[in-house]
Amino acid sequence: MPSPKLPSAFEARMKAFLGAEEYLDFKASLEKEPMTSIRLNPFKVAPKLNTLQLVPWSQWGYFLEERPSFTLDPLFHAGSYYVQEASSMFLEYIMEYIQAPKDGLFLDLAAAPGGKSTLLSSYLNQEGFLVANEVIKARATILKENIIKWGLGNTLVSNNDPEHFSGLEGFFDLVMVDAPCSGEGMFRKDINARSEWSEDHVLLCAQRQERIMDKAGSLVKGGGYLIYSTCTFNEKENEDILSFICSEFAYEPIRIPIDPTWGIVETKTVIEGNPYFGYRFYPHKVNGEGFFITVLKRPEDGFSQEAPKTKDFKHPHIRLESRSIEKQLIAKLGLPENSCIYSVNGSYFRMNDNFKSHFEYLCRFLNLKYFGVELGKFSKDQFLPTHEWAQSIFPKNDFPHFELNEKEALDYLRKEDIQPQGLPEGWVLLTYRKSPLGWIKNLGNRTNNYYPKEWRIRLK
Repeated sequence: MPSPKLPSAFEARMKAFLGAEEYLDFKASLEKEPMTSIRLNPFKVAPKLNTLQLVPWSQWGYFLEERPSFTLDPLFHAGSYYVQEASSMFLEYIMEYIQAPKDGLFLDLAAAPGGKSTLLSSYLNQEGFLVANEVIKARATILKENIIKWGLGNTLVSNNDPEHFSGLEGFFDLVMVDAPCSGEGMFRKDINARSEWSEDHVLLCAQRQERIMDKAGSLVKGGGYLIYSTCTFNEKENEDILSFICSEFAYEPIRIPIDPTWGIVETKTVIEGNPYFGYRFYPHKVNGEGFFITVLKRPEDGFSQEAPKTKDFKHPHIRLESRSIEKQLIAKLGLPENSCIYSVNGSYFRMNDNFKSHFEYLCRFLNLKYFGVELGKFSKDQFLPTHEWAQSIFPKNDFPHFELNEKEALDYLRKEDIQPQGLPEGWVLLTYRKSPLGWIKNLGNRTNNYYPKEWRIRLK
């Protein structure tokens, strides 16, 4: 079936923007098969996939020779890698260049499905803390799943409108906004985006972006960074939004050095006599889809606020556990000494205690979907572990591990009843290529598969 035609208004604008000759190359690239790329999780087992080449601006990104069935790769479900468009991985290069504080507090304001959040989580490792927010409830659920699979336990997932962040002005060391947009950069990868496009939709997206950035621009503390991106080509949603941000807030330009062989196009927007820089990715110039990104820095003397220290943490659903329970869980589960323990409905969550005051302050403003790592709960004297803990990078003391082959792993991920030979009795952590998949409980005459029902594989 032939692809839907490109909208005539879009074609006219891109011809004027690129020139008639280059536009032909651009248009031809939209009919080519897009390349598949993945970004590895630095903290988990690497997959054995047929890689073509390294994504030039990412040390963890790879192009694949062909698109496999990720659904049938157990390591995909184990969070060993994330299927991410190569252009978006430029964020990794930006983070390394600007040297944003790795022990900082970051916000991804429009985070679902989680590509940039998992990248930021990797950058922060165990030193920093990330708030991954998504306004749409169903997408926030997908974001939560991907954060759990990534497994670093340094993230809070929230489901809030940007307006709900009022009161958190000057609170974050870095704010990332991958804004909802008209999706012109996806015309090759998602052909339905062509028929959904219109000039009116572009204007609507630009208005939405202004509303988001009118709030996002205030959330960055003095000396912090604001990163704005879209997957679209037009200036209304890119350079014009950059101009809007700088008309509303004091921001300094950041210029990112790029290798000319990469094919990334640098743009310059003059605002009040100063050049501000954007970076455009065109599918006829890079092995990737359409993308735009810009980086700004808040002046050092910009407004900043720190989380107040509270003597008693009070929340309708979340409880800070006592030091004795904290010590007990650290010892029993082999958790790091800098662990802070909270509970929700009797289930324990582990947080990095360096961000205890930040977390408790954020709880005043945000609708939390998930935070840290959910560990499990006690039933009488027995500890019942969670799938979230299984997928995390933290140790699982006191539990035997059992390695599955590929068929057994896929049967487990389909939530089928399995009882591989030699399986120990009781709670067992199942692994595939030494990467944790989840829990099974061997009762002797049968097993209980504890893989989450809503995550199970349906593909045979």
